[in-house]
Amino acid sequence: METTRYRTSREASEHRSVWRNWDGNVTARPARDVAPASVEELRAVVRQAAEDGLTVKPVGSGHSFTPAAATDGVLIRPDRLTGIRAIDREAGTVTVEAGTRLKTLNLALAREGLSLTNMGDIMEQTVSGAISTGTHGTGRESASIAAQVRGLELVTADGSLLTCSDKGTDEERAVFAAARIGLGALGVVTAITFAVEPLFLLTAREEPMTFDQVTATFDELHTENEHFEFYWFPHTGNCNTKRNNRSAGPLAPVGRLSSWFEDEFLSNGLFQVASSLGRTVPATIPAIAKISSRALSARTYTDIPYKVFTSPRRVRFTEMEYAVPREALVETLRELKTMVDRSDLRISFPVEVRTAPADDITLSTASARESAYIAIHVYRGTPYHQYFSAAERIFTAHDGRPHWGKLHTRDADDFAKAYPRFAEFTALRDRLDPDRRFGNAYLRRVLGD
Repeated sequence: METTRYRTSREASEHRSVWRNWDGNVTARPARDVAPASVEELRAVVRQAAEDGLTVKPVGSGHSFTPAAATDGVLIRPDRLTGIRAIDREAGTVTVEAGTRLKTLNLALAREGLSLTNMGDIMEQTVSGAISTGTHGTGRESASIAAQVRGLELVTADGSLLTCSDKGTDEERAVFAAARIGLGALGVVTAITFAVEPLFLLTAREEPMTFDQVTATFDELHTENEHFEFYWFPHTGNCNTKRNNRSAGPLAPVGRLSSWFEDEFLSNGLFQVASSLGRTVPATIPAIAKISSRALSARTYTDIPYKVFTSPRRVRFTEMEYAVPREALVETLRELKTMVDRSDLRISFPVEVRTAPADDITLSTASARESAYIAIHVYRGTPYHQYFSAAERIFTAHDGRPHWGKLHTRDADDFAKAYPRFAEFTALRDRLDPDRRFGNAYLRRVLGD
């Protein structure tokens, strides 16, 4: 036992290791920094932590902006718990280790002629981190990544290994309903079974539209497209829209020149320079926004799903995102635009808007209601409190639910009102982790004690 523990961790010392998230706004100095090579090693680590009176928190790729994974106890890195365990073509599922990156999973599935049904817009996250915080894309009928989960395996507070699905016992079904978006509060996820389907093609149509056009026809655009999203550029009346729909082909990927110019030069390289300039000289931002919003041209292309759903994101930022009832989206967004227009704020990042159907996951932002997501960002290192606070007041007034991995100020009292099944989740947590082995300050705030 001790051999395993010392081989897989760096013990506390006067120079503790420092963990940082992707944005750099969250840091942690764990007593132990552990990378188990197997589920059995992970179980031993959890049991040892209990003996030593230490909390345990798994981390993914650090793409959450909240301190959901921060700990001064035992930090568990999933770097060695990776790979595909099994593909069941008859059942239409793939079982994958928790530390596997979405990028790795998508590449592996494509080689097997398979695909997830829907994706978010990046794929650097681990599969466990992505589902645990409610990562989502946009879809008329297809929901978040967590909603595509068919089974879970997790290590609980006493080191036991628990498997669950919607086909098990009452207790297993209750765990499954909650642990798909479990915030790391119920245990350490070790493996996930996803629903998959035969590889298909998507045709993407990207097109500039005005803010007034998009908001006036939003219901129509949502209804007519399997996946619709758009970006509004603050300080302008301009948007860029994207419609993704299944296609019979033929394959027609983005050309190399177009891909480099739009996805790398404009969306990353030039935007990085513009964001840096805007942070240094905020007065330039409205002019930059007008230029940026007109730089992207209309284009259509057809490719396999992950190549259409996802894009490279190399410019680092800080983000808040809220889900509001879908019918409240247009009014909420118009209020957000009015607030920005009337303020002295200078916002260099576009506002992203997506949708999701209702699902049955206990703490999903789309739980029991069709939802629309409004994501606001600022360039990393830029002051954000005034913007985020004003936006959050608008989102909250429209029954908004914040993304679990993105900045917000809400607490357990708020969530008890916002989520009809909140008490169900906290009662399950009391049963699975009565000593709060997986607790931290963030979970105390959002789930209560």
